[in-house]
Amino acid sequence: MRAVRRPEVRLPELRAYDGGAWEPEGDYDGLEFTDVDCAGQSARGARFMDCAVRRCALDETVLSRARIIDSVWSGVRGVGTDLSQASLRDVEVVDGRLGGLQLHGAVLERVVVRGGKIDFANLRRAKLRDVAFEGCVLVEADFGGAVLERVSFDDCTLTRVDFSAARMTDVDLRGVARLDIARGIDCLGGAVISTSQLMDLAPAFAAQLGVRVE
Repeated sequence: MRAVRRPEVRLPELRAYDGGAWEPEGDYDGLEFTDVDCAGQSARGARFMDCAVRRCALDETVLSRARIIDSVWSGVRGVGTDLSQASLRDVEVVDGRLGGLQLHGAVLERVVVRGGKIDFANLRRAKLRDVAFEGCVLVEADFGGAVLERVSFDDCTLTRVDFSAARMTDVDLRGVARLDIARGIDCLGGAVISTSQLMDLAPAFAAQLGVRVE
């Protein structure tokens, strides 16, 4: 079982952002965004490097194909945030409150998601490598067709998660406080679970094999 390689984000001295709305293909470097309302804005294809995004509103914000590198996003909130096909590398996401998050086709490498709650995250066909989920709640997260390599879930709650057609390598589920798999129980090859989790999942495994327990 190979351990997750975690990001080591060391932000430089940041400049407060005093510009207007985010722009498609924008280039944001060494900036701090605090309590900014970005709802409905489009930063499609933008680049955020060495940035801190704190307590910003991201309702319906379009960040598809964006590149987020060596950055910290904390206390962000929003519904319908679009990060489809985005690239996140060496990023910390802390205490986010997000619903309907679109991450399908995204690439996440050396990312930590710590605290907060994410409802209905769409991670279909995403690629996750060296990603750590810590102390967060994921409700109906969809990992359908995703590739997970060195991914850990520590002290997390996974409710109605979908692993259909997912491919896993060194995925550590032992630290999940509550593991509720809606679909894809047959795609857990490459994952590690605890003995107690095995007992909880036994009926689902039996059903997958066509075994009737009476």
